Amino acid sequence: MSLPRPPKKNPILRTRAPTTPPGGRSRVALGLTTAAALGRLELQVCRDCGTVQYPPREACHACLSERLRWTAQDGAGELIADTVLTHSNDLYFRERLPWRLGMVRLDAGPSVVAHVHGDVGDAPARVRVGARLDRAGQAVLVAFPEQETKDMADDRQLREMTCDPQYRKVLVTDGKTPTGQAVVRALVDAGADLVWVGHAEPWKQYAGFDAIAGLHAVTPVPLDLTDSRAVSSLAAQIGGKVDIVVNTAEHHRTFGIGDRRGLDAARAEMDINYFGLLRLAQDFGPALKARAADGDTGACAWVNVLSVYALANFPAHGTFSASKAAAYSLAQCLRAEMRASGVRVVNVFPGPVDDEWNQLVPPPKLAPSALASAIVKALRDGVEDVFPGEVAQDWLARWRDDPKALERELSL
Repeated sequence: MSLPRPPKKNPILRTRAPTTPPGGRSRVALGLTTAAALGRLELQVCRDCGTVQYPPREACHACLSERLRWTAQDGAGELIADTVLTHSNDLYFRERLPWRLGMVRLDAGPSVVAHVHGDVGDAPARVRVGARLDRAGQAVLVAFPEQETKDMADDRQLREMTCDPQYRKVLVTDGKTPTGQAVVRALVDAGADLVWVGHAEPWKQYAGFDAIAGLHAVTPVPLDLTDSRAVSSLAAQIGGKVDIVVNTAEHHRTFGIGDRRGLDAARAEMDINYFGLLRLAQDFGPALKARAADGDTGACAWVNVLSVYALANFPAHGTFSASKAAAYSLAQCLRAEMRASGVRVVNVFPGPVDDEWNQLVPPPKLAPSALASAIVKALRDGVEDVFPGEVAQDWLARWRDDPKALERELSL
């Protein structure tokens, strides 16, 4: 059953203070969270005896070996018991009762306690267990139906762990680029209630902007991330209404250090890519944190469109890479500050996008529409880090394997 449109908030009622689930985890259990942030379920597998174990431990419970590796799992299993929680001493769950839980015996061996999706039948039933991040940013397990059903994303419990744009109000910071326009269209198609689209220098005519400005759910707003006063003014007007911020604004130029004289291009890249994000976070961040529990569709996410070049500098786009690396570091700080309120910070690391500044980069390149689809999917899945496209996936794998080797390869 699809999610009905939530009722409008009574303006007389006080905004509810945000709460989060218990967030304590051992260091070893963070391996589960690391995988969940990328949308994967991984469990410890012993390299010596092959035992798959849960919960995470420092040593194998079967042979006591410390040679444990986090390994991807398909999550297939059987729901052997389930119950509905109607009372809880924890404030977060007390505000959200009733809540369905169950015990699942995985085909891989261990049994786990999981949140149970509403489309799963009574035990016994075949299920597929996946890992999701809860509002505290920690991994939890969810039992899904073995086969996908219509409107799965509308499950009440699952929506507490995701940031589905449906019925939400979104700010896209820059709608003049192909990427920004594709993101706006994807959000409208995903059911966003209202999309504010920022545009700097409104006297300039940008191809495609009039078309997206004419969409039924879109409202253009003046927004120049290099102007602190402009950012503060917009935040004063709409900051208390925004549920999701998608920062698509960027300044991108080619060349590195020696091939471009002067600081103008590098300064412009930093002013938008780094300081622009900082201005935006300082003005819109507090409102998002305060509204994280504001009704059924309260503030829930902040999306930063970064670049895979933030992981390792691509000398052909050297100063741009440096500005994105700075923005990535700032985004990690923003994530830490937002976590206490339950607002998810999603960092998107695309490879080269098929636009004018990557004209000379050979294929494969990421289409703006594919990048936009990846952003909407990340919001619906509730993940934290996204690497859309073949280049980004390859770059990530090589960076994880040996960052120094990747650095040398890029300098050849």
